[in-house]
Amino acid sequence: MGWLLSIVIPAYHEEKRIGRSLEELLRFLVAESYRAEVIVVDDASEDGTDRVINEWIPKYREAGEDLKLLTNTRNRGKGYSVKRGVSEASGDIVLWSDADFSSPITEAPKLIDPILEGTADVTFGSRALNRALIGKRQPMFRDFGGRVFNLLMRTITGLPFKDTQCGFKAFRREPSLPAFQLQTIERFGFDAEVLYICRKRGLRLREVPVVWNDAEGSTVRYASDSLNMFADLVRVRLNDLAGRYSGPAVEIAIQTPAKAKQATKRS
Repeated sequence: MGWLLSIVIPAYHEEKRIGRSLEELLRFLVAESYRAEVIVVDDASEDGTDRVINEWIPKYREAGEDLKLLTNTRNRGKGYSVKRGVSEASGDIVLWSDADFSSPITEAPKLIDPILEGTADVTFGSRALNRALIGKRQPMFRDFGGRVFNLLMRTITGLPFKDTQCGFKAFRREPSLPAFQLQTIERFGFDAEVLYICRKRGLRLREVPVVWNDAEGSTVRYASDSLNMFADLVRVRLNDLAGRYSGPAVEIAIQTPAKAKQATKRS
């Protein structure tokens, strides 16, 4: 296998779930024989998320797999964490997944294969294309809210997709990296922005039905985050009108702990 797969997992207060997910992921990588690197981006969690991840690094090494931990100096949001992971990934294909694996990692070939076959540059899991694949459903008010958000997303951005918020996406890294470099939204509304930029820049996008199960312990705050995500959709359109997605991409500036310490000293 001549290509490299990077798997990026944003994590925030995932002490209770990340160990199980890393175990499932290691089992999958060994079974599939992918040449892969796994990058977990800890968004300044205040629990034991980093401890659990560090415990799994030698287990991955023993199995011949590569697991890395990146830690944000302060809480920045899922969008920033994914952006950082993608920017520091080395793979030809980058797949990012929510830490709870609501879509099982065994669904990954559905996203990876179209990219390998050259029929898509960006693939993303969808709960809406085939709802028969949903096992444990989310609460009714969240499902309704998701449908309303999708209607607003399609109206405001013009994206024709039925589900942009499923945390399970894959990208051909080289042509997609400029979209992440132009990304401005750091929290939950970033998915639609990245897909919008990718589509604007002529990349081939494919929505793929995947198995999905609701997982308890979400850090989404339904009321406030819903309002913020609506505001993010408006921001995407305003950014486009202002030409922010048409110019050259800029290198992603990542603040490491060492850089943060230097900045503190200068101030």
